[in-house]
Amino acid sequence: MGLKEECGVFGIFDIDEASVLTTLGLHALQHRGQEGAGIVSYDGDTFHAVKKEGLVSDNFNNASTLDKLPGRRAIGHVRYSTTGDSKLANVQPLFANLSAGGFACAHNGNLTNTRELRRALVNTGSIFQTTSDTEIILQLVARSKKSKTIDKIKDALSQIEGAYSLIIMTNKKLIGIKDPFGIRPLVLGKKNNAYVLASETCALDMIGANYVRDVENGEMVIITDSGIESIKLAPNHYERPCIFERIYFARPDSIIDGQSVYTYRKNLGDQLAREHHVVADVVVPVPDSGAPAAIGYSQASGIPFELGIIRNHYVGRTFIEPSQSIRQFGVKLKHSVNQSSIKNKRVILIDDSIVRGTTANKVVKMMFEAGAKEVHFGISSPPIKHPDFYGIDTPQYSELIAANHNIEEITNIIGATSVFFLSLEGTYKAMGIEKRDAKNPQFTDHCFTGDYPINVSGILAQNHALTN
Repeated sequence: MGLKEECGVFGIFDIDEASVLTTLGLHALQHRGQEGAGIVSYDGDTFHAVKKEGLVSDNFNNASTLDKLPGRRAIGHVRYSTTGDSKLANVQPLFANLSAGGFACAHNGNLTNTRELRRALVNTGSIFQTTSDTEIILQLVARSKKSKTIDKIKDALSQIEGAYSLIIMTNKKLIGIKDPFGIRPLVLGKKNNAYVLASETCALDMIGANYVRDVENGEMVIITDSGIESIKLAPNHYERPCIFERIYFARPDSIIDGQSVYTYRKNLGDQLAREHHVVADVVVPVPDSGAPAAIGYSQASGIPFELGIIRNHYVGRTFIEPSQSIRQFGVKLKHSVNQSSIKNKRVILIDDSIVRGTTANKVVKMMFEAGAKEVHFGISSPPIKHPDFYGIDTPQYSELIAANHNIEEITNIIGATSVFFLSLEGTYKAMGIEKRDAKNPQFTDHCFTGDYPINVSGILAQNHALTN
């Protein structure tokens, strides 16, 4: 509860109205970032760019805007700021005219050696226009001594560390790249003869494209007029995709490894019910992220499912709370209690995660105020005890409730009758993996375990320093 979104990327090569289809693709990926959206198109001669703060539907909703983005190729991005301030300069795709021609880049993820690279680049004369770590990739490509664009990109990638899915557009190519561990998602699709790259399959569905396959970890996919080529940049790495794509980030109708995200989340709730038998009258999801797991819990436990909380979908992220007297109503602006389903009932609330516990406390309080006899809080994932540095905006250790408190203390802090979490083993079982292999954990699950696949020792030291 309270995890912040990542970013979403989309690209399409050689089709009429490429920018219109990119807009639709970004709309399908809007859940991955609401702070800004951008599209860069190429008409065979000139690159065109439109970048705006806010939602796709608010900014790419008329012909006058889309007419500024002609061409049969386009890439787009929806942003949530994990690195860099939230401002228009940081909205992607980033674009620059390099020696080899135009270069547009859209990035989902986070680099972990940003500080060292930026310092080195600035010391040797680079001038940065943004605070986004994506610009570091662009700068490294621009400064590479290699002659061919693909080799310049390889040279840049050899110097960066972290999690990334990239979509790059040049004068002749559309390129998709996944980091060596495949932490951030990227799929390949096809609409008629046009290839499509996107963060999730729901974006392919939106434009009527067919899913072809996932881009592999450490793979570079190169799309040109001649067809498609694949280069394996990191052949010796095993894949560790982010477990939170299945638990929280991906849209429920997206497909991962042949199964819908909705099914994964129902399985998480099912497993939670098998691990924790709570005597109650109703199972209530915390909207909207807790709904699939709540259905799974209800079906496995036999306790009726009820929509005990109604979400107001018309409250945006930027709602102004001008005074303390208004601020206290913040949660009620987004959620209201369906009292007829709650009063005099023993309630099990189900959500996918607890981060700080602030919102959980307010929701529990609303339940009791509506007349609930008991409020049990079930979480369909393990406790989040460690920050993320790969593209999820989790706070530092001092703000993570599970990093500083045991279950009994968490229960008291949020004011619930009881709190229970899904085990790590149960999480893997719900994903179709019977047992977690400590040597090859299959997923990037560091928020639960502290097992960071990419070195973050410098960032961790800084995080602990801020905490202490």
